[in-house]
Amino acid sequence: MQELNHWRLEERRRITGVFTDIDDTLTTEGAITADALAALGALQAAGLRVVAITGRPVGWSEPFAARWPVDAIVAENGAVALLPSHEKGLRAPSIGRGQLSKLYQQDAPTRAAHFTRMQAVLARIEREMPGVHRATDSPGRETDIAIDHSEFAQLDEAQIAAVAALMKSEGMHATVSSIHINGWYGGHNKLEGARWIVRELWQRDLDAEMERWVYVGDSTNDQLMFKTFANSVGVANIARFAAQLAHLPRYVTRGERGAGFTEVVRALLNRA
Repeated sequence: MQELNHWRLEERRRITGVFTDIDDTLTTEGAITADALAALGALQAAGLRVVAITGRPVGWSEPFAARWPVDAIVAENGAVALLPSHEKGLRAPSIGRGQLSKLYQQDAPTRAAHFTRMQAVLARIEREMPGVHRATDSPGRETDIAIDHSEFAQLDEAQIAAVAALMKSEGMHATVSSIHINGWYGGHNKLEGARWIVRELWQRDLDAEMERWVYVGDSTNDQLMFKTFANSVGVANIARFAAQLAHLPRYVTRGERGAGFTEVVRALLNRA
């Protein structure tokens, strides 16, 4: 990882859009800080596209999608997107008194079948693993399950690995964020979610314009994005997970969490 000041001006000038994780990237101690929120607004004012991609549930994400200056929030590791209901005239179910539209990668029968299977896995985890419990945001989840390892509970590395292994033994995809262990059925992930939302919103091919986007993240469930995006940045608290990452971000900020995200935005907007 290189310090952010090594990010070349000609590369920054090509950027037209930003993908970002939420927990411990935009947020600090569980809440978005004023500087990070202002940074999102500055990106929007400058005409850059902004999409947050998170492992958090769609229900948890709704108030932020309605209030933050973002084009969309892609929740549950790429499975579902929330966006302003007027965005590009998309025909999608509206929620929150018409403030938002919701898009899914899977159809309703598939989601229902997967939901039933996932609840059985979740019950097995809690039954067979003493002290291991579902995340408190679980009621807002539609397409995945989550176990808390660092938000309100504390699991050690062996416990985290055991939970992920059990999910995988049940045929699920499993990934670890800075706070949760997420499991789901289906081929989606953060990268596929990014490709999907670029097609849905702007009818464009993300892979054909990868040099125009930057990804900002902080943990192990961001490493596919770090691997794929030439312009990838880890906020400084990525150091907690660096030893576990097969693919590191290209750059790293000096500041942690929201302060680090704000650094990235300053670098992007200071490209005269």
